Amino acid sequence: MTIPTSELRKNRQDLIGQLAALDGKILRGSLIESYKKCGKPGCKCATGRGHGPKHSMTVNFPKRKPENDYIPLEYVAQIKEYVSNYQRLKEILEQICMINREILKRREEL
Repeated sequence: MTIPTSELRKNRQDLIGQLAALDGKILRGSLIESYKKCGKPGCKCATGRGHGPKHSMTVNFPKRKPENDYIPLEYVAQIKEYVSNYQRLKEILEQICMINREILKRREEL
C-alpha cells in the first residue's frame, strides 16, 4: 500500500521537529572506557580490571589523525547523551532523505 504524499510530508515535519528537540546537544565521536594496570608489585590492579574507569573521546576525521580527549568523570553522562543524540540525528536525516526521495520519485514538489 502506498503512503499518501500528504502523510509523507507530515512524517517529514515530525522528523524535523525531532531534530529541533535535540537542541544542538550533539557530539560526533566515540566514548571509550578503559582500565589501566600500573605495574606496581602487589597492587590490587594486578589481579583485577585495573585502575579506572578512565574515559576518553575519539573522533576520526578523513585524511587526518584521530583526535583523542580525556573526559572527566563528571562529564561522562552528558557526553553519552550527546553522542547518542548524534546517532539519532543521523537516523532522522536518513529518514528525511528517504521521504524526499519517495516524493521526488512521484514527481511531486518536495
